[in-house]
Amino acid sequence: MGGILGRKIGMTQIFNADGVRITVTAVEAGPCPVLCVKDKSLQVAFEKCKESKSNKPLLGVFKKAGIEAHRYIREIPRDAGIEFKAGDRIKADCFKEGDFVDVTGVSIGKGFQGGMKRWHWKGGPMTRGSTSRRRVGSIGSSTTPGRVFKGHHLPGHMGNERVTVQNLKVAAIDAESNLILVTGAVPGPKNGLVLIRSAKKKKAKKS
Repeated sequence: MGGILGRKIGMTQIFNADGVRITVTAVEAGPCPVLCVKDKSLQVAFEKCKESKSNKPLLGVFKKAGIEAHRYIREIPRDAGIEFKAGDRIKADCFKEGDFVDVTGVSIGKGFQGGMKRWHWKGGPMTRGSTSRRRVGSIGSSTTPGRVFKGHHLPGHMGNERVTVQNLKVAAIDAESNLILVTGAVPGPKNGLVLIRSAKKKKAKKS
């Protein structure tokens, strides 16, 4: 399957058949109605909302597809082997247990941060009388080259970036509750919007 939109609920743990504890992230995925079918992607909506929360052009798109107003519209990859039409709904059971997925979300913003927190610099001596405990230090390499290279790590805004975590395994699926449990951590805060799509670099082993 190509992908699905969802909300990150939080982290928990489950036990597999061998009694091994697995840390998982619960995602409330779908249902996502299809708005438009393209050659290699699908335009889908997620999370119903009041019509007053949407504008007239979007309301026209929803009316044409025969669905209610939704809060989010995104494009997701399309599986070439499955036929879709406007109005179809993609649900959590589009994946199965054991599949590998890539999860994309917006990381938690941490504001302006210094080099030690943002880039894990060592920092200066923490002894009494030191004036450079958490300062940047030399970044121009003295006379040669006597300048700061482009892309040099410096203090600045941290977080609030689009992040993709690859090759997470689907641990369990609850189709009735629209829940997908994936192993490991997922980017973003609780209730953050995430995109789950089939992994590009890893495929599930055929039994």
